[in-house]
Amino acid sequence: MMNRPLLFDSTERLVGIARLAAEGESVRHGHEVEYFTLGVRSMLNRCTGTRMPFTWTINPYRGCEFACKYCYARYTHEFMELREGSDFEQKIYVKQHAAELLRQELEKVKPGEDIAIGTATDPYQPIERNLEVTRSILQELTRHSGLVLGIVTKSAVVVRDIDLLLEISRRNRISVSFTVTTVDPDLARILEPRAPRPDLRLGALGKLRQAGVSAGVICAPILPKITDSAAQLEAVVRASAQAQASYIYANPLFLKPCSAAVFIPFLKQHFPQLVAEYEQRFRDRAFLPRTYSQRISLMMARLRAKYAIEKDSRWKEDTPAFTTQEQLSLFSGHAIARARIRKTA
Repeated sequence: MMNRPLLFDSTERLVGIARLAAEGESVRHGHEVEYFTLGVRSMLNRCTGTRMPFTWTINPYRGCEFACKYCYARYTHEFMELREGSDFEQKIYVKQHAAELLRQELEKVKPGEDIAIGTATDPYQPIERNLEVTRSILQELTRHSGLVLGIVTKSAVVVRDIDLLLEISRRNRISVSFTVTTVDPDLARILEPRAPRPDLRLGALGKLRQAGVSAGVICAPILPKITDSAAQLEAVVRASAQAQASYIYANPLFLKPCSAAVFIPFLKQHFPQLVAEYEQRFRDRAFLPRTYSQRISLMMARLRAKYAIEKDSRWKEDTPAFTTQEQLSLFSGHAIARARIRKTA
């Protein structure tokens, strides 16, 4: 008999995505992580009510095995009545019939509207090697033209799909953004316990660039007094330049309540001296002050100039021009692809 992800005696009182999650069947279990099927009616989600630098999102999975302590997307599991902080990284949902659903929906995308892949989960979960849900989505995208696409990932598995990325790029705009918070492997291991090492991500970036795929780095989130020193940021920019990154971008930490519930206990364990300061900084807000964003922006501008990496975005600076909603995207590569479309229009 298949395991069920929720512990309710009955699913009768659940509706929508919560009910679908409760009815999911176990696909794999191991290392304290379990995958479940998730029947959905749509793969293409329209962003409404915000000024995101993209119009549509695609998330092949719900939840993320990488367990990044700062993850902003944990709230998405609350829609499925999964409210423990660890649920997001231990109960991963695999969307069913992804390519078929997308095929029916792409006609809704108008010229110039951007599609972001991986805004609330990494589209290259470890199980992607076997299930190939993201690959099936890319295969579908090869059938279309005139799209503006972007992928965000921490995984080197994306290299597997170079053939499809190149095929897509012949008739569309596509870029791949690797999130690199730090190049210190020991620090990365405690910040992002089950994510691929930073050097593996940068190695994958280099392979994409050598193949002719547009790819760059999102240095995010910047963590005050943990990853925001000039030396630490320069190390990321230097490593990105060595990997021939097309661009690099930075964004400071923000903490929604569901994220803070995981991040603050993490600080208490690994950086107890910073707990009081973080609690003060985020006591009545989710975002850091504008002055902090401006300081990071200036540092990144100098480093980009020093290492000759483009920002190539419609934003003049790294973060001051962002609204708080735009900071949620962490999707600079997508804005870059959009900027390039406009330049060639």
